[in-house]
Formats: sequence, structure tokens, C-alpha cells
Amino acid sequence: MARPGTPETALPGVPETARKVLIVGGSSAIAAAAARAFADTGAAVAGVALDPFDAPGYAATRAADCADPAQAADAVHWAHAELGGLDTVVPAAAVMPVAAAADTTDAQWRAAIDVTLGSAFATCRAALPLLPRGAAITMVGSVNATLAAPGLPGYAAAKGGVEALTRQLALEYGPRGIRVNAVAPGLIGGGDLPNAHEGYPLGRTGTPEEVAAAVVFLSSAAASFITGTVLPIDGGLSIASPAAFLRPDLRARFLPDAP
Repeated sequence: MARPGTPETALPGVPETARKVLIVGGSSAIAAAAARAFADTGAAVAGVALDPFDAPGYAATRAADCADPAQAADAVHWAHAELGGLDTVVPAAAVMPVAAAADTTDAQWRAAIDVTLGSAFATCRAALPLLPRGAAITMVGSVNATLAAPGLPGYAAAKGGVEALTRQLALEYGPRGIRVNAVAPGLIGGGDLPNAHEGYPLGRTGTPEEVAAAVVFLSSAAASFITGTVLPIDGGLSIASPAAFLRPDLRARFLPDAP
């Protein structure tokens, strides 16, 4: 287990100046795209997921359940030792049970909160003592934190907690030079869903690579004066009035020449 302040790089070929990144929930489409995007910048990336996995962009991977605080702490110290330091953390683990509130089971509620919010908190709590000045934490939130959708009470509550945690940590650790931000993706993919693009002003859903680009930006020196923010990556969904956008009669009234 690595100790704070031990900069030795365990993995061969990782320059001391390379960004050293831990992604939790690393096997998801967004996380995997973020790993590739970070690697393209020269960063060394360690990934953790519930089950063993291997994917391009990762210098090292392992299985761990970061909803368990002990496993989260162990994973953080493993990444610190493997990479020879740690300066970027991306908590991206999530589960999304789909059920109306009255039908949501205790197990579904606990899974949504523990995996989505609990793993983010446990990972950050373990990582913060190891992070140097200039480090960044970039959470993966969701538009569902602020935009209600049927059947997602646990997921929405957990992602709302992720946003609140982002602001809290940004305030507390800003004086140490640690920035904390979040991205809030809209629907990513959705090619198998009929009319998935409806409601998106850009007329389409997003891609994992588009979310990954924002994660890399917020984690980089280019965003050095940005902290405590939640950046929507949603094709304009969060600024659209569902009634005005979706109802043909209202669209015709306000924008008679609109498609």
C-alpha cells in the first residue's frame, strides 16, 4: 500500500510528469472512453470496476466494489502505488434501477445510493489525503439530478447527491488547490430507443467520447480556475421546455418555420 508523498512510479515507462488518473466504474462506456481520452494526452490511467476487465487506455485494472469503503480505500492506494502517485480521480460507478417509487425495493434503493453516491464518497475520502495541489476530481453526474423522469427515484436521488458532494468538496478542498467538478450527461447512446433524440435541441443523443472530452477538460490545467461546477453534456436538453419543444401546436405558434 502506497503512502502519501511516495512519488516512485511502479509501472515502467510512466513519466513523473504524466497525469496519474484513477477511474472508478472503469468498465462502463463513458469511463472506458475517458480512459482512452486521458491516455491520448499521455496520462497513465488505472481503472477499477466490480468485475475484472481490460480495456484500451488503461495502464492497470483491477476488480473492487468501491461501494464498500474498505475496498474503495484499498483501490485508491493500489492506484497510487501502481501509478507512482495520483492527481486525478473520476468516480463514475453507477446503477440505475427502473421502478416507480412505490415499487422500488429496499435493495434497489440501497444499490442506487450505495453504488452511485456511496462509492463516489468513499473513493474521494480515501483519495483526498493523497492528492497534491493541482489535483482534480471529476464526478460523473446526470441530468436526472435536476430533470425528473418516471421510474428513477433512486438514481435521481443518488445523482443529486453526487452534485451536492461535488460542491461540498470543492468548497472544503479549494484552499488546498484541489478542484472538484462534475459532468452531467444526458442520454448517451440510445440508438436502440425509438425517437430517443426527441427533446434534444441538437436533434440527437450524445456519445461516450463527448462526455469523456469534457471529463478530460475539467481535469486538466486548462480548467484551472473552474471548481464546484456541474457541466451539462446533454445536447441542450436541460435548457429546453418539454411542453414548448415537444408539442407541435406550441412549436407552430412560437416558431412557425421550425422543423
